Amino acid sequence: MFSHELSPAVRGLYEERKTEAPQALARVRSGSRVLVGSGCAEPERLVAALVDRAPELSDVEVVHLLTFGRSDYVDPGFERSFRHNAFFIGGNVREAVQAGRADYTPIFLHELPDLVRHGRRVDVALLQLSPPDRHGFCSLGIHVDIQRAALESASLVIAEINPNMPRTFGATSVHLSELDAVVEVDTPLLELDVPDEPDEVSVRIGGLVARLIPNGACLQLGIGSIPNAALRFLQDKKELGVHTEMFSDGLLPLIEQGNVTNAHKEVRPGKTVTSFVMGTHTLYDAVHDNPRVSFYASDFVNDPRVISRNDQVCAVNSALQVDLTGQVAADSIGHRFYSGIGGQVDFIRGAAMSRGGRPIIALPSTAKGGSISRIVPQLAEGAGVVTSRGDVHFVVTEYGVAHLHGKTIRERALALISVAHPDFRQELINDVVRRHYVAADEQVIAQARDPYPVDWEQARSFGDREYLVRPLKASDERRLQELFYRHRPETVYSRYFAAKREMGHREAAELCCVDWRDRMAFGIFEVDGERSLVAVGRYEFDPREGLADIALTVHEDHRRLGMARYLYGRLEAYARAQGFKGLRGEVLPDNRAVIELHRSLGHQLSWTGQGGPVAWEVRF
Repeated sequence: MFSHELSPAVRGLYEERKTEAPQALARVRSGSRVLVGSGCAEPERLVAALVDRAPELSDVEVVHLLTFGRSDYVDPGFERSFRHNAFFIGGNVREAVQAGRADYTPIFLHELPDLVRHGRRVDVALLQLSPPDRHGFCSLGIHVDIQRAALESASLVIAEINPNMPRTFGATSVHLSELDAVVEVDTPLLELDVPDEPDEVSVRIGGLVARLIPNGACLQLGIGSIPNAALRFLQDKKELGVHTEMFSDGLLPLIEQGNVTNAHKEVRPGKTVTSFVMGTHTLYDAVHDNPRVSFYASDFVNDPRVISRNDQVCAVNSALQVDLTGQVAADSIGHRFYSGIGGQVDFIRGAAMSRGGRPIIALPSTAKGGSISRIVPQLAEGAGVVTSRGDVHFVVTEYGVAHLHGKTIRERALALISVAHPDFRQELINDVVRRHYVAADEQVIAQARDPYPVDWEQARSFGDREYLVRPLKASDERRLQELFYRHRPETVYSRYFAAKREMGHREAAELCCVDWRDRMAFGIFEVDGERSLVAVGRYEFDPREGLADIALTVHEDHRRLGMARYLYGRLEAYARAQGFKGLRGEVLPDNRAVIELHRSLGHQLSWTGQGGPVAWEVRF
């Protein structure tokens, strides 16, 4: 099979171990715990030979991470011979788990290798490897994850040797001496189809996720339409790094085009670090013999302490449901177990500990064709909390971004309602009122029913810093108060034309609870978690004259950066989009800087005299 490339000693070692699948699997005994190789590296011929032995076997526990190949051992009629234990529930075993013919073990993925070595020690490992090199080393190829731990603990290791398995770098080497039997196969690796175009909802979510990812970020993105859509929006980002549990074909363009350099990573700089890949043959060809991609076991890649050593880790994970306090259900739909904990919490916590990191939960606002909301008053009965409310920082749907970290329950609920599907917002509002998260007479209720104009969010640089410009939301009330109390007295006087000393809850709520049409406000936020509001521009529409009255303030520490000019431009563009006739406002006569700004913008100025304000106006 390998002709002259193998030395006589290696060839002899190989020939000693070479056999056929039935003979190799004949060594499996009743009561054994058998680990099946993961994902697209499942050794299907070995699995078939194991199932063929069903009449001779009893009480064999079959364990594995997610697999995509055959899983006959969970079929009805095999209960006496096999019992499957899923560490992550895939579509090929889901019905068996839900029907009670198979088990599910919830566990953080970074802890799973240790469980395989010690807690649920594996007796038999069934793997699929590359052919050996001239030194006798095979490669684990596209899946290392928990397979390395199985190699170390199993007393019987049987491997398919497949020339289609890529040779990969990292902790992937397996010497022939570590194998007890090898079975030659020559079959294509299992593939996952990658849709040509993500659906519209995924595109909107992907675009919003991409806005949260800065240049130089270290990425963790899983598989599916939302991660693939997000990756398409990152082609203008620079100096990205990758430290991820897995990746698929969607990452390849960013690597090939030079967006991914891994130059700023602390952990394995210059390398794309992963535990496994799943996708098409294009992906497998890309990682074959590629020293820029390194594969390591899950107890390294998924360790939150390792993850956090990289700066600006942006971890994007999915969910089945999110409740109004921020709790995330990701492995079960009510009492029915659906998938697994996997690496979600590993990366959410690793990103949270990373300097400048951003833990992100991204999900469509609805399921089942729009008939049910994924943002819910409480998780379905029996649903488990995979990611706690304390771990969640950002929740993204097609309707916007809810920033939850450090927010009160009231603020969290309002933020999540604002990104829920409009058809379900009234139901969610009724619930938060009933639970006394918000008062029944608060104005936030009216705003929560309106569609938030997410397309008007924009990341923008002022000076040498990044900011987020977006419409104000009800959940910004406290940040608006904080901006007011940080102002110097003269700034407050210039904005309100009075020596105003306080901004109470009711006033702040009214100012934030704009309707996004006749009453509109844009805020400029420090981009790191929207910690601080630094500038606000707003208008109120006068339907009698068709004009919108403008007011604007910029914090003293952020002036002379172009924020005021930019906010005027955003308000004008938004007013034009609403069909208004123009804008107008007033400024105190001693506020020379703002008067000059209006002149430079071409606004018509008029002074009432006798110490009165200077009025300005612009008609469209």
